[in-house]
Amino acid sequence: MRVDLFDYDLPEEQIALVPPPERDGARLLIVPPNGPFGHDLIAHLAEHFGPSDVLILNDTKVIPATLAGMRPARDVGGGDPAGVGIDITLLKCLEERDDGVRWQAFVRPAKRVRAGDDIEIGPVTARVKRREGAEAVLHIPLTPSAFQSFLYDHGTMPLPPYIARKRAVEVSDQDRYQTVFGKRPGSVAAPTAGLHFTDRLLSAIAERGATILRVTLHVGAGTFLPITAADCTDHRMHSEWGEVSPPVAERLRAAKAGGERITCVGTTALRIVETAAQSGEVQAFAGETDIFITPGFSFQCADRLLTNFHLPRSTLLMLVSAFSGRERILSAYREAINEGYRFFSYGDACLLERVS
Repeated sequence: MRVDLFDYDLPEEQIALVPPPERDGARLLIVPPNGPFGHDLIAHLAEHFGPSDVLILNDTKVIPATLAGMRPARDVGGGDPAGVGIDITLLKCLEERDDGVRWQAFVRPAKRVRAGDDIEIGPVTARVKRREGAEAVLHIPLTPSAFQSFLYDHGTMPLPPYIARKRAVEVSDQDRYQTVFGKRPGSVAAPTAGLHFTDRLLSAIAERGATILRVTLHVGAGTFLPITAADCTDHRMHSEWGEVSPPVAERLRAAKAGGERITCVGTTALRIVETAAQSGEVQAFAGETDIFITPGFSFQCADRLLTNFHLPRSTLLMLVSAFSGRERILSAYREAINEGYRFFSYGDACLLERVS
């Protein structure tokens, strides 16, 4: 399917660069399979749940994955007599050993980095094991526990590129680019639909009788990569680690059998439960997934999806188009633009129903 079918025009002033003053202060566009759209507030989300509903949260936690490094000057090979600054965004941990950890990372400027280079990051010198394109594999000579401390001392929150180009990371981002229910460190991008939730809102949903379950998908920075191919079948997805535990899988199977309505909070929660359900019903799963959901995908688990508004020509716009229909999604986005909704990670949200 052509990538240009998933394009739309968005006024720049509707791109949210900062979060709303309150977590649950965002607007909510209700998108049924057909008929008029509804307009509500995230603060009223509990009113859309009842005893026959299951809500799925992604309990991943964002790590401060952006690091500033310096590649020392090269005595031979030409160029960079004073060295060069290297921006590093960690993507995924590849190995943890007592003599060091290895991470896949984006490096910039990538052309100034080659295998065998050292990159000084604060008091630690990382070694580039290999580089391909904008990505490199870094060996950082710290034990896993020491690396965690190092990361929180020297890293910053990895804001989306379209925000990072406009402003610096602020102290408030340490809290607001993190969900209140995040427990398992490992993401380098937030599961942004979850940013809207407060403990009060979760309690209100539970008081309505809904069941709240937790899964994990560690979100990679690949979620922000543009699709450069003309056809989505030529796009390569980055793999991400996720888990659906045996008790959660069992509860989801019971929900499907009992006709309960399953709502995923965010595309990340949806991607991991649909990965676990590829046999036709949800099974326990722990491992890497590179599932790419495009129109024509057969959903096995999710009935509704709470999600933010996604970038044009993105894999996530393709996912929601698969869920609710491409024309319906583009119509909903036009409605949101006309009504002044705020877009992307710190923006407003929509509640989508799956088309049959």
